[in-house]
Amino acid sequence: MKKVTIGIDIGGTSTKFGIVDVDGEVLFQSSIPTQTHADFQDFIAELTNEISDELAQNTYELQGVGIGAPNANYYRGTIEHAPNLRWKGILPLSESIKAKFDVPVVVTNDANAAAVGEMVFGSAKGMKDFIVITLGTGLGSGIVSNGELIHGHDGFAGELGHLTIHHGQGRTCGCGRKGCLETYVSATGIKRTVYKLIADHLEDSELRGISFNDLSTKMITEVARRGDIIAQHAFEYTGRILGTKLADTVVHTNPEAIFLFGGLSLAGDLIFDPTIEHLEKNLMPIYKGKIKILPSKLQNQSAPIIGASSLVWDLLSKTKS
Repeated sequence: MKKVTIGIDIGGTSTKFGIVDVDGEVLFQSSIPTQTHADFQDFIAELTNEISDELAQNTYELQGVGIGAPNANYYRGTIEHAPNLRWKGILPLSESIKAKFDVPVVVTNDANAAAVGEMVFGSAKGMKDFIVITLGTGLGSGIVSNGELIHGHDGFAGELGHLTIHHGQGRTCGCGRKGCLETYVSATGIKRTVYKLIADHLEDSELRGISFNDLSTKMITEVARRGDIIAQHAFEYTGRILGTKLADTVVHTNPEAIFLFGGLSLAGDLIFDPTIEHLEKNLMPIYKGKIKILPSKLQNQSAPIIGASSLVWDLLSKTKS
């Protein structure tokens, strides 16, 4: 009987889930809308029924369920006051899933799941000290030190997206503060930068006249590669801010590498080059030339599922040892 885990990634729009074996191969995957149920337990019922139907069709030995979710508390197995979900308050995620499958359930935020996925199945295999930065709608981060994911006292360590660029001023963030890193460095952040540059400069740009909702990081990348000045400046500005703040972050954990993951990182050298340049410019001398900035190995549609499932494989490996 094949041993498998379930990986679940709960996003603001859709929830992806899949069955993953010990080698990181996704044997099955699907998704459901996240926000269609007014009641959280109705959402859980649809999700677990979909998974149960697939498990029933195969001879799998389920080892556990790993879940990446917004505002997830690793210690309590809960989602707590997630601003992008319709269900408010503290949601008993782990308890609800365990009631259905009666196997170990590991819950953390999506960036922490990506970090464990990188360690178990990706380019961080064998590394003990590294950071994964997820560059999606916002900026998430997972920090691994001495081979262990850092959760912090209350389960919410490593929220690098909410480092402050401009204290008490700057762009308004969804967390309610101003000047947070993710308002500048993320898919949404670079879009905001493009519109600021368009307002402040007169250069011709293919991006003029495109609505904010229609603009995408892929579009900005494509026109930047065609020589669009506004798009190129947007990447330079974004990379400068990211590299500078990563230089500050290095002093906390002294990582071997920092991995960039998510849609914005797919711009390649457009984001990596300025990030590396400004990281090196701002590092203390003892760190210069030692910190690698690398792309994630898990850049595919199954990555959130693999990352979530890896939480269980990691837990099982440590339990055995």
